[in-house]
Amino acid sequence: MRVIELQNIEREEGQIFYLRKYTCDAVLELPTSNDIVPIFFSIETNPMGKKIIELTFPQPVNYPLIPVKKALIEYILTEELEGRLPC
Repeated sequence: MRVIELQNIEREEGQIFYLRKYTCDAVLELPTSNDIVPIFFSIETNPMGKKIIELTFPQPVNYPLIPVKKALIEYILTEELEGRLPC
């Protein structure tokens, strides 16, 4: 299982500068097929500079959630560090 890409990324406007909220469609490569899963996620930066990512799935995913969440968090962190997410 791996994350291929995040499509239709939209940032929710907010007044708190250290918390950013997004909605998007995650394209996942599962063992049986490729699947598009809608997700909500937020990136919060704590006072020490560590990024905390929280994920929400509005629809059930046809795969165990722990590996899906782990892969998505790693992918989102990489996208954030390389500056590919909307500011």
